[in-house]
Amino acid sequence: MSDPTSKPDTTHFGFREVPTAEKQKLVGQVFSSVAGNYDLMNDLMSLGIHRVWKRYFVATAQVKRGDRVLDLAGGTGDIAALLRERVGDAGEIVLGDINAGMLTVGRDRMTDRGNVRGFEYVQCNAEKLPFPDASFDLVTIAFGLRNVTDKDAALREMLRVLKVGGQARVLEFSEVKADWFKPIYDFHSFNILPRLGKLFAHDADSYQYLAESIRKHPPQDALKAMMETAGFVRCDYRNLNAGIVAIHTGYKA
Repeated sequence: MSDPTSKPDTTHFGFREVPTAEKQKLVGQVFSSVAGNYDLMNDLMSLGIHRVWKRYFVATAQVKRGDRVLDLAGGTGDIAALLRERVGDAGEIVLGDINAGMLTVGRDRMTDRGNVRGFEYVQCNAEKLPFPDASFDLVTIAFGLRNVTDKDAALREMLRVLKVGGQARVLEFSEVKADWFKPIYDFHSFNILPRLGKLFAHDADSYQYLAESIRKHPPQDALKAMMETAGFVRCDYRNLNAGIVAIHTGYKA
């Protein structure tokens, strides 16, 4: 589903309109900048609640011992480490990320924690995955879909690499539903986050972009419709914390 506010050959980068061909490079610069402080900033921005969201996301996934799982936008390995507990020694986790800096931080962190066996690291673009059809039992993407230039293409690729009966799960910031909370959330996003970024990561602009990118991401019902259009069945979503984030689920028929 194309962004109706974008002109042909342009797309949004936060609240800016940029040439479509440039967005991937601009997003890459953001995540190369924040990679070293990514987990610290997530803790500060969400008061640590992002860890609860991620645990719930994995705990409610359709995954079992011996499964092969693809975790896209795997970043620093939070989701991959949790998934490893679910698939056991017989399973495999492929951690994919388009950004080499994030992938390196994730691999080094996982190695430092003794998480070596059963992991594979692949630098890849979610819009053009380098995997055969029907390769995975589960595909996840957490806090990454909103940064993908062509979300429709990414969803189609997630479907393609899933086995029949496999599940796709998307954890992403979404549209806050409680009217009373919206001004508080906006103040936190546009006044607090860039200041935290400047203070702890020495990069206010990247966190300004991240706040803006949340507002440009398709809200719950729109993303559900996009998953259905991509070919997923039994699509549904669950709001967490009044819709600050939502978990979307779809299956391959």
